[in-house]
Amino acid sequence: MSAGRSADGREVQIPLQQAAPSLALPLSAAVPAPPHRSSNPRPPCEPPTQQGAPAGFLPVRGGFRDHFVEAPEAKYCCEACRLVLCQPRQTECGHRFCYSCINDILSCPNPVCPADMEPLFKDKIFRDVCCHREIMALKVFCRSEANGCQEQMSLQQIPDHLNVCPFFEVPCPLGKCKERMMRKEIPEHLAWKCKYRESTCEFCKNKMPLTELQKHKETVCPAFPVSCPNHCTSSSLPRSELSSHQHDCPKAQVSCQFHRYGCSFKGLNLDMRQHESSFAAEHLKMMATRTGLLETKVEEVKGELMERYKVLPALSTRLSDLESQTDDLREKNRQMEQKLAAMQKLMSSHTEKLLELELRSLRQLRDEMESLRGTLDTVRTRLSALEQGGRGGSGSAHTLASLETQLNRHDDMLSVHEIRLADMDLRFQVLETASYNGTLIWKIRDYKRRKQDAVAGKTLSLYSQPFYTGYFGYKMCARVYLNGDGMGKGTHLSLFFVVMRGEYDALLPWPFKQKVTLMLMDQGPSRKHLGDAFKPDPSSSSFRRPVAEMNIASGCPLFVSQSVLESGTYIKDDTIFIKVTVDTSDLPEP
Repeated sequence: MSAGRSADGREVQIPLQQAAPSLALPLSAAVPAPPHRSSNPRPPCEPPTQQGAPAGFLPVRGGFRDHFVEAPEAKYCCEACRLVLCQPRQTECGHRFCYSCINDILSCPNPVCPADMEPLFKDKIFRDVCCHREIMALKVFCRSEANGCQEQMSLQQIPDHLNVCPFFEVPCPLGKCKERMMRKEIPEHLAWKCKYRESTCEFCKNKMPLTELQKHKETVCPAFPVSCPNHCTSSSLPRSELSSHQHDCPKAQVSCQFHRYGCSFKGLNLDMRQHESSFAAEHLKMMATRTGLLETKVEEVKGELMERYKVLPALSTRLSDLESQTDDLREKNRQMEQKLAAMQKLMSSHTEKLLELELRSLRQLRDEMESLRGTLDTVRTRLSALEQGGRGGSGSAHTLASLETQLNRHDDMLSVHEIRLADMDLRFQVLETASYNGTLIWKIRDYKRRKQDAVAGKTLSLYSQPFYTGYFGYKMCARVYLNGDGMGKGTHLSLFFVVMRGEYDALLPWPFKQKVTLMLMDQGPSRKHLGDAFKPDPSSSSFRRPVAEMNIASGCPLFVSQSVLESGTYIKDDTIFIKVTVDTSDLPEP
């Protein structure tokens, strides 16, 4: 996946795809187009893929330049290039153009039809399938007609014919030769003309390209005859035997085998035997002197070994101490792990107690609200009775004013309690559904109603409850567009991941680098969940330490198409489930 941005500035993760090779290239020079991904829908005049046509069958620009058996009718000719139409497009005014020609016209400001000067609009230009079918059935001569081929065929049969045409020019099948030839000339070219044809070395019988044969003979052929470099009587011998010949060659220059003992004699192999017999006594003296030096060195090494042997007991004692310290550290590590497990259990129990306290407070608030509602109903009843009893006396007016004041005060208190109750409900929901293991299971009810609200523009997106990578970890949530966002608007469900500002951000490593997996859960028996994953971009602002309540969302605008979502078993009882998993395996403790 790669990072991009949607129309309103949100960062998105987009899977990379490679475009198909262009069909508008010569048969011998088709190259793949560079990878791209358009953020706009396919334009109305985008060319369709030519089924069964090889790269190069369609002309690069304009219409077909083939030699037709009969002159094509005027209705088959482009109004711009006057050639036979290639991928014909028809305008609103009824004129036909090649695909490349109409694109050139539409690229100009205020485009008009060159035939009648009527204005042209891209969304009112369509493919002329009938005309295309008739053109492809027209009879033409083979494109190798200049080389001697007299075959006639329909335009759509050209690719199949060129694959077998003996007069069609093709490159050398060996790949290295730059020459081109007619297909029927290939056997003769491979047998006699190609300089890269296979040949056999006459000495070692190995096979290789002809261009490498001479170099092979001169450098590496083991059976190639070579002469002795010492110019001895052996004038010619195989290259593989030259190394062994050097040891026996009478004219080879060699050193005395006692040179490591001090003899400096060098001469021919022919003279070495006489030297060894004449200097035998000197060689023995050299060996005796060298032996004495070696004995002295051995005594010195023995002394050094004895000194080092004396240090061994101290080293052994130190090693034992280190092993003991290692055992102590292992024991401490085990105790720390036990304490950590106990702390986690304690944190879990505290969380349960906190939920119980929040629930108790919520119940007390509800009881107070019910009491206030009862008092308010009583006051309203008394007020109604007083209004029915008349407004003649001053005492009644005073009592009525007092009751109205009391009623207003109770209304204010009831409003305050309703606000507190709503806040407590929200906090209780968050605490009840919070996850601390990096996994979020988000249940979205009333899918149809929420989808209609998104289509109508009332509620474009929904946020999930927060979840965490640990009790002191990252705080995160998910964001979903049921009617899509950016490139997926109106066609897909868009799903994003959001990093939120947490209480322990100062202790955590930034930027956020954990792998994120987004998944739509299949509620059917097959459990074919749909998922996508990405690694955060460290340079993106979406994964830096939050300075506001939450960072820019990052995810997949084309997460799942609405047709796939609504036709399978991903929706059940008007409810969908979304799962977000954050990898916490390599997350350090704060």
